[in-house]
Amino acid sequence: MAILPIVMHPDPILEKECDQVTAFDKKLKKLLNNMYDTMIEADGVGLAAPQVGVDLQVAIVDIGDENGTIELINPEIIESDGKQTDLEGCLSFPGLYGEVTRPFSIKVRTYNRKGKISEFQAKDFLARAIQHEIDHLHGILFTTKIEKYITEDELEGYEVE
Repeated sequence: MAILPIVMHPDPILEKECDQVTAFDKKLKKLLNNMYDTMIEADGVGLAAPQVGVDLQVAIVDIGDENGTIELINPEIIESDGKQTDLEGCLSFPGLYGEVTRPFSIKVRTYNRKGKISEFQAKDFLARAIQHEIDHLHGILFTTKIEKYITEDELEGYEVE
């Protein structure tokens, strides 16, 4: 597979509402595979299509747990509950980190690479990562949600107050 170049802010595609996927074909499968390789190479836990210059509602998340790689195609959050505040960063904003508050638990409806719809629950860090990637698909950047910026020097001993 190929490692794709990651789009950096302020590229306008990062703030664009992406188009929905309508063709569940080999091209989509190749995009998902290349996005996965790119995310792993960049040491990320999630990657959205606009971050590799593609205007489609496609994202992947893999936080390294038993859930494995989650592919999100035309995803939507249909329920949310609770609240959590924690540190976030973004591959399109290297070296920038901040505290963001998001729902603790979410229910997501999405398609898989074959066009089959499914729903699943996510909590805690997995829910945070999924919400971050879904935001990308709607042109919403985590920087618009940061409540407190954290410097790279502060990262080592970082804890939410």
